[in-house]
Amino acid sequence: MKLFLKYLIQNIVQKPEAVKIEKKEENETTTFLVDVDEDDRGRIIGKSGKVIIALRNLLNIKAQKAGKRAQILLNF
Repeated sequence: MKLFLKYLIQNIVQKPEAVKIEKKEENETTTFLVDVDEDDRGRIIGKSGKVIIALRNLLNIKAQKAGKRAQILLNF
């Protein structure tokens, strides 16, 4: 799931080399802490939060297929 999320985010931002994703697992939930370049923060959030909502939905679909739960937290 981490590679999937990294692939999606790197294709959204202008500085893909600055994307850092940290994975933390607690019980049945996997949390991904996402950090991007300061100039790309708006791109990840999107207008009215539409991009981050879409990323969370895609990640949740992938996690549900694996029988797990996942969440994305922006780390900035």
